[in-house]
Amino acid sequence: MKDQKVRKLAFSGMTIAVYVVLMYLTQSISFGAYQIRIATALYALSWPFPFLALPLALANMLSNLLFGGMGILDIAGGFLTINLIKRSRLPRAFIALPILLIPGLGAPIWISRILGVPYGPLALSVTIGQAVPALCGPALAALAERSFKGKESF
Repeated sequence: MKDQKVRKLAFSGMTIAVYVVLMYLTQSISFGAYQIRIATALYALSWPFPFLALPLALANMLSNLLFGGMGILDIAGGFLTINLIKRSRLPRAFIALPILLIPGLGAPIWISRILGVPYGPLALSVTIGQAVPALCGPALAALAERSFKGKESF
């Protein structure tokens, strides 16, 4: 039991580190007009590993505070996306939808008001940018699930 908690803690810490490093390495494309946030694909890990929801939310918060973003609103959107993936027992292929649509259609609601730009074009550009992590997310979840299947569980 204690080993299981230690494994979860270690895996959570590694996931946070990978997320923050990915955001650091891709910040030039993560906060632009298309917002291609590669690290967002990691949200899909909360599907096979629901215990990663909080660490992923912390990683999202930390990276938004360190590298840019729209502060608390981006953090809330990430938290909503992660928890929707975690709680819904959608088929794995469909976990791409929250990764694509919540940031793609949700974030432009406040960004358009803050920046004074039209919602439609902004939502289109953010959704296009989210297509990359949305497509990678289910594949990452499948890979993680296969990699840990049959081994000691978390």
